[in-house]
Amino acid sequence: MNERQTGVDKDKISLKVFGRVQGVGFRFTTKQAADEIGVTGIVRNEPDGSVYSEAIGTSEQIDKFIDAVSKGPSPSAKVDKVVVKFDQNIEEKSNFSQSN
Repeated sequence: MNERQTGVDKDKISLKVFGRVQGVGFRFTTKQAADEIGVTGIVRNEPDGSVYSEAIGTSEQIDKFIDAVSKGPSPSAKVDKVVVKFDQNIEEKSNFSQSN
C-alpha cells in the first residue's frame, strides 16, 4: 500500500484482490458493501483470476471498504492478498457499478 494523500476531500483507491474471488459472488457482495458504506467506484473480474476495484470516499469510508474487501464479503470467497493503491487520478463515479 502506498501513502494516503493528505489535504484531499476524498480518498481514491484501486484494489486488486487475489484468492478464490471469481465465481463465488465476490463482485456482487463487494457492490453491496460499497453501497452500504457509501463509496462510489467499480468492481470487475480480471483475466488473471483476480478482482479489480476502484473506490472513492472519505478516509473513514475507504478504511471500511478496504476492511470489508479484505475479509471477503462473499461467504464462499477466500482472500489471499489485497493490493491497495491510493491514486488521486481515478475518475469520479456517480455510483458503484459491477462489470464483467
